[in-house]
Amino acid sequence: MKEIITINSIAEVYEFFQLGKPQHPLISILRVSNDLENLDIEKFKYSLGLYQISLKDSCPFTIRNYGRNSYDYQEGSMVFMAPNQVLEFEKQDINKDDTGWSIIFHPDLIRKAELGKKISQFSFFDYASNEALHLSEEERETITNIALTIEKEICNNIDAHSQTLIISNLELLLNYCVRFYDRQFYTRTNLNQDIASQFEQLLRMYYQENKQLELGIPSVQFCGEEMNMSPKYLSDLLRKETGQGTQDHIHQLIIEKAKNQLLNSKKSASEIAYSLGFVYPQYFSKIFKKKTSMSPKEFRHSTN
Repeated sequence: MKEIITINSIAEVYEFFQLGKPQHPLISILRVSNDLENLDIEKFKYSLGLYQISLKDSCPFTIRNYGRNSYDYQEGSMVFMAPNQVLEFEKQDINKDDTGWSIIFHPDLIRKAELGKKISQFSFFDYASNEALHLSEEERETITNIALTIEKEICNNIDAHSQTLIISNLELLLNYCVRFYDRQFYTRTNLNQDIASQFEQLLRMYYQENKQLELGIPSVQFCGEEMNMSPKYLSDLLRKETGQGTQDHIHQLIIEKAKNQLLNSKKSASEIAYSLGFVYPQYFSKIFKKKTSMSPKEFRHSTN
């Protein structure tokens, strides 16, 4: 078997798991206990060209983004995967009574629908390790009931209304997950405050150690990796805790440092931009004006 198995359609999923033919060409729901029970591969990696939403009660796989830690699975937890992520699965014992399921759907299902235009707003599809959604019993029942409605539509004879009903229920499910993630961020306030403090310390140390001279201004990707989080999760966590995302915090720190240099040195705006890690001084001036409503030159003169 090749190193990474590439699967780009619902039909290929069914072929891989030896499930026969799918009832719908663009979306399906797989049951952990029924559909994965006979899988004879113990460990594999694959790139799935589909969206995947999974709810697990007792996960029969260790699931991880390739090269990262395992997903933070607990009883009644959910993970969301965008197309073309490389995932690694390691099979464990399957519980016959496991009620877990996975919704998998092709991007073409929603491409022409309103959901297709805003799917990127559901940032949890880009979350990584230790960032699963943990559901209460009531929340799990709500989500599963919507999944069952979708499954019923998939199993019915497809008519002119099927696509609309499937997509509307899929969007409803995702909107509930937004609510439940907000609840999770709220209930983990103390932990989130610690993370926010660690992040601020990370930015301060970045400039104290003059990393910007070699690496440029700190990127969202760099901050996420240093915090052992996906960039989207870190940004969402900070926004819930402070009202500002990762990029906003980075720019805020840069602006404060720029202001100090503008007021306490004779360096030009370009020299200050380079000292802060900018490759292009114009970009620094653009950010500065956006955040302060003044150019660096105007700010310097306004205080004289």
